[in-house]
Amino acid sequence: MLTIRLTRKGKKNQPFFRVVVVDKKRSSKGGRAVEILGYVDPLTKKKSFKKDRVLHWIKMGAQPSPTMHNLLVSEKIIEDKKIAKFKKTKKAKTAELAKKAEEVRAQVAESAPVETPAVAEEPKVETPSSDAKAMEDKEEKPVEAPKE
Repeated sequence: MLTIRLTRKGKKNQPFFRVVVVDKKRSSKGGRAVEILGYVDPLTKKKSFKKDRVLHWIKMGAQPSPTMHNLLVSEKIIEDKKIAKFKKTKKAKTAELAKKAEEVRAQVAESAPVETPAVAEEPKVETPSSDAKAMEDKEEKPVEAPKE
């Protein structure tokens, strides 16, 4: 299977990438490319693609890597949505699930308001507890002055 991907060229700390069509099983560093389709220079932000050749290889069945796919979409060579290159973290997933749950709760609340039945309250009879009685006994006794 053929893929369209980037191969790194250039000196140390001076990256330069070629856009190549290569067999998927070959190394991205030393694998012989079937055809060079362009380049990407991240230092100067220059990009150049052979649009007709890229479309030809895609039509022939070559699959672009996720990074290459996103580059082709941003350069408007192909019309598609960008691909998420990395999996979502647990934090992002839980935040997304919480947001969806909140939306569902809001929809449920709007669609069927729930009426709570009125509960008849029983009259409360206050009975003095043993602590309350002890407090009353203390209040009734006169306070004696300490003897010297």
